Amino acid sequence: MKRILFILMSGSLLFSCGNEPKSKVTKTVSEVTIETILSDSLLSFRAIEILDDGNLAFAGSQNSYGLYNTKDKSLSVTKQKMDSLEMEFRAVAHTSADFFMLSVGSPAFLFKTGDAAKMELVYTEAHENTFYDAMKFWNNKEGIAMGDPTNGCISIIITRDGGTTWKKVACDDLPKAKAGEAAFAASNTNIAIVDNHTWIATGGTASRILYSADKGATWEIFETPIIQGAATTGIYSLDFYDTKNGFAIGGDYTKADANSANKIRTKDGGKTWELVAKDESPGYRSCVQYVPNSDAKELVTVGFKGIDYSKDSGNTWTHLSDEGFYTIRFLNDSTAFAAGKGRIAKLKF
Repeated sequence: MKRILFILMSGSLLFSCGNEPKSKVTKTVSEVTIETILSDSLLSFRAIEILDDGNLAFAGSQNSYGLYNTKDKSLSVTKQKMDSLEMEFRAVAHTSADFFMLSVGSPAFLFKTGDAAKMELVYTEAHENTFYDAMKFWNNKEGIAMGDPTNGCISIIITRDGGTTWKKVACDDLPKAKAGEAAFAASNTNIAIVDNHTWIATGGTASRILYSADKGATWEIFETPIIQGAATTGIYSLDFYDTKNGFAIGGDYTKADANSANKIRTKDGGKTWELVAKDESPGYRSCVQYVPNSDAKELVTVGFKGIDYSKDSGNTWTHLSDEGFYTIRFLNDSTAFAAGKGRIAKLKF
């Protein structure tokens, strides 16, 4: 963790300015306060990660990445050079030793914090359809990233050595993708992990769940009732509270107020899903997260049209703010960080 802190804090600009379920704490959220910690109209952030020490790591557009120190409230932002390319990072992850960031588009570049006090390139992929959407680790040695289909299946790469090397899973070992099925790099939440269990959400003309019970060794696929059928429809985000309770949200960002079939819930580990809050707000949202310590009851979702909260597992929702964000992560059950176009903010519920 010290290596992560050193590399991420060695940026060109310096300013002062995961979750284990526990016992339920009964509460109702009625408002949210928003404190901006980074403001830059030229940047956009869809990938944030709370590290083991409570600090916030992030990466975004224009080669940018950095760290917000939650203790002394210092902020570092720097640029990752890769020849003359302009990269956008929409997938990040971490272990206890390293921070990882993965660019969208082709060629894809995956970097990790290295021993030489700089980010090191550990994986590249060039294919006309290469577009990675999300990344997450099971433990300090094993991690996974997913992206749009290449050669007939969702792209999945896995590391078993702490992120030093990554191997692409062969399509023969994965469910076949349907025509027009892909994924959305909206908030780095296409992947959910609880223990050895892994769920991956797709979207587009088909919106399904790829599931592995053994850290990516074998896979099966489940259908969902969420809106699908067009390139912009489907699941944009999913989260699991435990091995049984999960929630997914999305819709169609080109029809952001549509809400008839954009929120789904599972109580059996993703095998079956039901529509909830049909014809009720919120409409399209790009990220959903369970509130820690809430017994799978409390959820918060964000999108460019605002922040919403549910206290009953997604059956009903309260609109908390019109402030737009792309992604959110909880530090604890009352504090979160959110990121979006031009800013990163601290949220108090």
